[in-house]
Amino acid sequence: MTDATPTPVPDEVREHRTWWWKEILIMGAFYFLYSLTRNRFGSIRVRGDDIPLNSFNNALKVIRFERAIGLYHEESLQQWFLPYKWLLQLMNTYYGTAHFAVTVGVFFVLLNRRKDVFPLFRNALAAMTGLAIIGFALFPLMPPRLLDAPCPGTQSVVVNGASVVKQTFGGDCIPTKLRNYNGATEFGFVDTLKVYGGPWDFDSGGVAKRSNQYAAMPSLHIGWASWCAFAIWPLARRKWIRAAVLLYPALTLFCIIVTANHYWLDGIGGILALAGGFILGGLLHTFNQRRLDAKFEQFRTSHPTANS
Repeated sequence: MTDATPTPVPDEVREHRTWWWKEILIMGAFYFLYSLTRNRFGSIRVRGDDIPLNSFNNALKVIRFERAIGLYHEESLQQWFLPYKWLLQLMNTYYGTAHFAVTVGVFFVLLNRRKDVFPLFRNALAAMTGLAIIGFALFPLMPPRLLDAPCPGTQSVVVNGASVVKQTFGGDCIPTKLRNYNGATEFGFVDTLKVYGGPWDFDSGGVAKRSNQYAAMPSLHIGWASWCAFAIWPLARRKWIRAAVLLYPALTLFCIIVTANHYWLDGIGGILALAGGFILGGLLHTFNQRRLDAKFEQFRTSHPTANS
């Protein structure tokens, strides 16, 4: 009797394989589409008085709701730390760099160290970001730092002896009784990036042209930071690493509030977007696994001598 030679099962049939170069291309393409879509719904990209007005009115809704539930303390928290210039400069840099750098780093750690769950986490990250884009489109929100800033337009300022034209995106020309709450003359938030400096300026150059100043709800800083914590936690064996993993989302929350880039509700929105991302990402992952299982079963049926 002659033994039949087993037919090897192709890898693409047996399981979903991840290739680092393919993941880089996917991530790059997704981030390009995310940036393009995110910046389509507000700020300088969408012209017309309705966008700043809607974002300001939505900010008033957030403030009223937070006051109703006793959560509106962002301005008080910022005031405590305004004397510490070095801390605010550090937070400005952290806000502009860490959320992207850390997320990319964790992405590749997952790709190398947790391949079994990488597709799920990748899908969840993409779905969460997609949900955030929907939030930016349906609920443009003026961040605290812009509430007392000049209304949309341009102004010429002198920087290092030279005249520089800057874009303005604020709401100081829009009347509201909330501005005079408890006898105040303004909301009282400080734009720490403008006052203390940071890695870039939202009001001039390419950043002003490409950024959406009203993409605040939900906070992807919180969503991405929490995603990173969930992804890395099983790999954190030492106590100091676990402490750092837990500290990262907490520090990010402190950062977005003390720099007046977000409200507390934006952070809650980021957590909800993360939860929705895992639900949608899980559904997509399950669908893909069933597709691969069916493909594998079909191959095994048509090749009885195939290796399992």
